[in-house]
Amino acid sequence: MDLKARLVDEALAEGFVACRVCRPWDVPDVPARLEAFVRDGFHGQMSWMADRMTWRGNPAALWPEARSVIMLAESYAPEHDPLAVLQDPEKAAISVYAQGRDYHDIVKKRLKRLARWLIAQEPCEVKVFVDTAPVPEKALGQAAGLGWQGKHTNLLSRDWGNWAFLGSVFTTLELEPDAAEVDHCGSCTACQDICPTDAFPQPYRLDARRCISYLTIEHKGPVDIDLRAQMGNRIYGCDDCLAICPWNKFAVQASDMRYHGAKAEAPDLAVLAGLDDRAFRARFSGSPIKRIGRDRFVRNVLYAIGNSGLPKLRKVAQELVEDPDPTVADAARWALARLDAG
Repeated sequence: MDLKARLVDEALAEGFVACRVCRPWDVPDVPARLEAFVRDGFHGQMSWMADRMTWRGNPAALWPEARSVIMLAESYAPEHDPLAVLQDPEKAAISVYAQGRDYHDIVKKRLKRLARWLIAQEPCEVKVFVDTAPVPEKALGQAAGLGWQGKHTNLLSRDWGNWAFLGSVFTTLELEPDAAEVDHCGSCTACQDICPTDAFPQPYRLDARRCISYLTIEHKGPVDIDLRAQMGNRIYGCDDCLAICPWNKFAVQASDMRYHGAKAEAPDLAVLAGLDDRAFRARFSGSPIKRIGRDRFVRNVLYAIGNSGLPKLRKVAQELVEDPDPTVADAARWALARLDAG
């Protein structure tokens, strides 16, 4: 077997569901798409997208010595229906990817082991990335043939659906590139139709300023009044457009059960609202949720309480109207007004 074939076998043995190769310069349309995204203001408060456009738009500029990009997908497919919790207003809906251990740590360790294996086979230089550098992973994934960017802008595959983390290994080795994947969304608009906040101005374009994942994770300060009621009980991320995709009938079971931790799955809103900073950090240690901090997290919980329609949660909101954080206090007052309005 040649090196690339052995590489694929090694990647699958590591737990990845797919491994494909492209070149750093195989995504020529990314700069124009990124420029349009930022020009239209769709990036919201994510200033880092505008600040590092040169690298994010051109992977070849990130590391000029690289000659190949090994793209990998790791499944985190849920074992339950992630939309079911939306029908229980007393519970908190947390995105599937954040219900267990932080994927950055798990995937990066796998990437590093694979990179070390590659160096042992043939001396070369490598760099590994998993959502922590200005790398257009989804575009590179399509160029490498992992899948295609669907109308919800996420990467999906006919072989494993869209529940997957993406990682990359840049290397100075010349590896044979795979054929790029083509679009298989057809006339389906399920992901567009289900979006609670109409965050897709058109297929294949996302306005992050209206996306619940962005609003609950990236957005600082109060969320626009018009959007709060549409957030429902989603307090960290949103899986609607992913969960509804019909290609998930081919989803591959997650190989690492650490992604499916019970600690964060559908907890009670009342319990989460009572977390102070110390308790928040302790509860979400090792979770990606920890990075947004207690104040933004409790803000989200209070929006969910306001949307619950449950009078018994009124006392929970009342206790936070004088919170030291002005955004939390504002969210508590909004929640009370919603509950009192019936």
